[in-house]
Amino acid sequence: MQSEAGHDEEGHSLNRVLTVKDLTYLGIAAVVGAGIFSTIGSAASNGGPGISLLFVITAITCGFSALCYAEFASRVPISGSAYTYAYVSFGEVIAWIIGWALILEYAIGNIVVAISWSSYLNNLLLGLGIEIPFWMTTNAEDAHKAYETAQQIVLAKAEGDLAGAQKIIAGFKDAPVLLGKSIFMNIPAFLIVGLITALAYIGIKESKKSANFMVVFKVAVIILIIIVGFFYVKPENWIPFMPNGFTGVLAGVSAVFYAYIGFDAISTTAEECKNPQRDLPRGMIYALLICTVLYILIALVLTGMVNYSELDVPDPLAYVFDRINLNWIGYIISISAVIATTSVMLVFQLGQPRIWMSMSRDGLLPKAFGRIHKKYHTPAFATIVTGILVAVPTLFLPGSLVTDLTSIGTLFAFVLVCAGVLTLPRVAGEPGKFKLPYINGQIIIPAIVSGFIFLSETRIEEAIINIGSESYQEILFLVFVFIAIIAALFSAAKKYSVIPVLGALSCLYLMIEIPPVSWFWFFVWMGGGLIIYFLYGYKRSKLGQTKQVSA
Repeated sequence: MQSEAGHDEEGHSLNRVLTVKDLTYLGIAAVVGAGIFSTIGSAASNGGPGISLLFVITAITCGFSALCYAEFASRVPISGSAYTYAYVSFGEVIAWIIGWALILEYAIGNIVVAISWSSYLNNLLLGLGIEIPFWMTTNAEDAHKAYETAQQIVLAKAEGDLAGAQKIIAGFKDAPVLLGKSIFMNIPAFLIVGLITALAYIGIKESKKSANFMVVFKVAVIILIIIVGFFYVKPENWIPFMPNGFTGVLAGVSAVFYAYIGFDAISTTAEECKNPQRDLPRGMIYALLICTVLYILIALVLTGMVNYSELDVPDPLAYVFDRINLNWIGYIISISAVIATTSVMLVFQLGQPRIWMSMSRDGLLPKAFGRIHKKYHTPAFATIVTGILVAVPTLFLPGSLVTDLTSIGTLFAFVLVCAGVLTLPRVAGEPGKFKLPYINGQIIIPAIVSGFIFLSETRIEEAIINIGSESYQEILFLVFVFIAIIAALFSAAKKYSVIPVLGALSCLYLMIEIPPVSWFWFFVWMGGGLIIYFLYGYKRSKLGQTKQVSA
């Protein structure tokens, strides 16, 4: 695998231009996006000020995973991220499953980001007095929902935005008609994906310069929000700290974790780093630390400025400053939201083609996905396919469709990366390379699992009592407890290291908090992926061809 890294069969190579600074910027570019500008509001409305604890918990979970990613990046400095690491650890089938799951994080997840970008842009333009026709900014499902809501407001003569409702109704009726049906398309989302894809196609140098600029701007805006908002914090708004208990805090796990998705994306650029074994681990860890500090401060400022119950709005940051008549900050936030989501799309549009490039080298995808452009030194065909896969659905799909699926796919990858570290042989540290510290878990892991079971005794009893009902969440919890016990037993017997075991268990715990309906669609997605694997990749893969020759 290392002998094939950095070039294709025709000898065209990737550009090794990324430094630890660039990687840190790319990590922040991928992480700080729609989550901090929108989903933090819904999470805070359930968890109250205690949502800051969930950011800490999620950061620790991601931190364990980041250290495991760093270990793999140091040992296997090859593009492909969790796919490549699973290939090394568990073999082809598990690697394919991870590669297919990562499509949810990068390509499918980018659909949501692009739709959010379109919404932020439209709000920004409206504030500047520029209006895009309604039918060009949304999909059919959301358009009909908005139309029905607007009709109710007008008929009831409600005190809501009557003028806005009338404008939606007029815009709905002005939509062009084809074959008797009104046409609604999210044109801005489609166009931004096209522009980002073109940038990713042209080269990594241009992409990193663009990402670095966007990161500096959006971090500066977040720091401005924290500093200004601090002077308007009312400490009484932090009481009660967890109004709905710890359960209410955990209700926001999907939204908060969504705000962290992306730090692992920089591992897909391993073959474009000057010194991947040293810089990739540092870039991931630096980005995660910086984002965590910013997130905790933002959560505390938001819940301190207004009561947590008011934050379940699409744009909570702009909302709290509108409440204190600082509308000018709202405009800056709108600009920053557009730039932040643009940077997220850029990093994800860089990541997905490089995963497909690695899968192509292993024979699991057609060779075209692994070809590198002789002029731009990028996986050109894979980049174009990624652009089409993301751009076309943004025209028609609602943005709320795949957020949970994205979280499951990402957490699934994290679990296998953490578990994969346990399969690696122990080696001595080398100067200039990251080495995951070994902490003997023979006693620590069983002690932690025992403590968790003791603290969760009531929930375990209730879950057992309700096991015959349709309480799938409780069934998932019992499955987690069983896996934790098995992990404790193996740790005691095999002296597993603490960090990867805790990383895997932490990610599994976050996964069980995601609604069961999302799990159903995740398994449908994975089933489709396995069908493709057995129809195409199984016999055409390099391992499959080796087996045939041996036979």
